[in-house]
Amino acid sequence: MFNFSSKFLLLFLLAFPCGLISVGQVSADPDSAEEPYASVEEEEEEEEEEVLVEEDQMQASDGDEDDAEAADKTLGAHPDADTTIIFTTGEEFPANEIVRFLVGFTNKGSQEFTVQSLEASFRYPQDFQFYIQNFTALPLNTAVQPKAQASFEYSFIPAQPMAGRPFGLVVLLNYLDAEGTMFQTAIYNQTVTITEKEEGLDGETVFMYIFLAGLVALMVFAMYQVLETRTRRRLATKVERGTGGINDVDISWIPQETLNAMNKASPKSSPRTSPRKRTKRAAGVDQ
Repeated sequence: MFNFSSKFLLLFLLAFPCGLISVGQVSADPDSAEEPYASVEEEEEEEEEEVLVEEDQMQASDGDEDDAEAADKTLGAHPDADTTIIFTTGEEFPANEIVRFLVGFTNKGSQEFTVQSLEASFRYPQDFQFYIQNFTALPLNTAVQPKAQASFEYSFIPAQPMAGRPFGLVVLLNYLDAEGTMFQTAIYNQTVTITEKEEGLDGETVFMYIFLAGLVALMVFAMYQVLETRTRRRLATKVERGTGGINDVDISWIPQETLNAMNKASPKSSPRTSPRKRTKRAAGVDQ
């Protein structure tokens, strides 16, 4: 009985996990079967959306190109409009300084013009289509009657980093005729150089002056040391010596008798004579 129950328990333990695995597979099969269809449908929807987006972009780009072509065809100078420009601050363009100019507009025709705006920009010298610095457009909205004139003032400030470099300056005037057609005249379209304003002493100049002053002081000190060394050497080579002989000494104050005694005693003296004997002889002569 015990053997039968143990075998039955062992069989149950082996069969129960297998049953659970099979049930899990059966329950998971419907989901796994539905997932491929769902993923396929999502991919199809994404492809359709991408196609629609590309078509919209192509249509938008075509529209932009058409607008650009139309603008290129319409934008231009009117034969009855005459423009002039005068720089009131001079022909130089200093960086970080205000540059002002006056624009004159003359209506030579028989219809009215409406000046819309005035704008200026710095362009790349080799390619004027590339903007370097674009200034704010000045709205005007001024009507100019036939055979009349109008003037407008505009100012801008070149950026400091542009100093010392050439750029293309383009000044454009936008205006409409009586029919509402847009026109644009390039009043100024030339290459200019942005100059750097010379101010007082800046940091670089002060540092340069300090460096030069220190260099000069160092050179002066080096020359002084060389001259002092040479002077010391010359003084060290000189040896102090006495008088060359009795002729170089003033002996007029010595009595003649003493001089005669000294002259008589000096040839007879020998190196072996002792100092005491010399003293006795000198005392005897004095007596």
